[in-house]
Amino acid sequence: MGTTPVTSITFEEYLTYDDGNGSHYELVDGKLELMNPPTIEHFLIAKFLEQLLDGEIKRCSFPWLTFRESGVRTGRNKSRLTDLCVVTVEQARELLNASAVFQSLPLLIVEVVSPESVKRDYRHKRSEYAALEVHEYWIVDPLEGKISVLLLKDGFYEETVFTANQQIGSRTFPELKIAVDQIFTAGNLNQGRRD
Repeated sequence: MGTTPVTSITFEEYLTYDDGNGSHYELVDGKLELMNPPTIEHFLIAKFLEQLLDGEIKRCSFPWLTFRESGVRTGRNKSRLTDLCVVTVEQARELLNASAVFQSLPLLIVEVVSPESVKRDYRHKRSEYAALEVHEYWIVDPLEGKISVLLLKDGFYEETVFTANQQIGSRTFPELKIAVDQIFTAGNLNQGRRD
C-alpha cells in the first residue's frame, strides 16, 4: 500500500475524491489507503463468483444484484472496497447516479484474498463487517485453498471453513451447489475455461 498527498478526508469528500491517476482507495479512519491491482487469478475467481451468484439470483428470481469493487461504508470515516457485494435492486436504485458506496446493509460480501490483503480480509474487514451486521461474509483464500463462510450470530461471526471438494453452505443462497475446487479452478488459466 502506498500513501497519497491527502492526509485527512471525510467520508463525504471520499465519495468524490479523484487523484487523476485512476487509483482505487479505501477510506480508513479518515485516511486513504491505496489498493494494489489484484492478480489475474484474483480477477478470474471474482469473475467466476460474480457469474455464479448472478446465475443463482436469476434462477431464483431474487430482486438482487451482484457488484464487483463497490464500496461499503463501515464507519464514520471508513469505507471498504469489496470484491463482490450482493445488494437489493432497491439499494442499487438509491445510488443510481451517485458513487457506488453502499451505506445500507449488503446481503452478502465476498473478499478474495491476495498476498497483500491477508490481514485486511481476515481481521480488519471481518471486524468491520460484523460491527456493520453484514449477515454473511465469504473469505475466498486461494493462497490457503479454503473458503471461510462467516454467518452473523449475536453480533459475532461463526465461521465454517470449506476446502477441496466440499460444497459451500450459504444462508443467503441456500440452494447454491458449488465445490471449493470448482471456484479455485476458475483462477487457473491452465484449466479449460468456458466463459
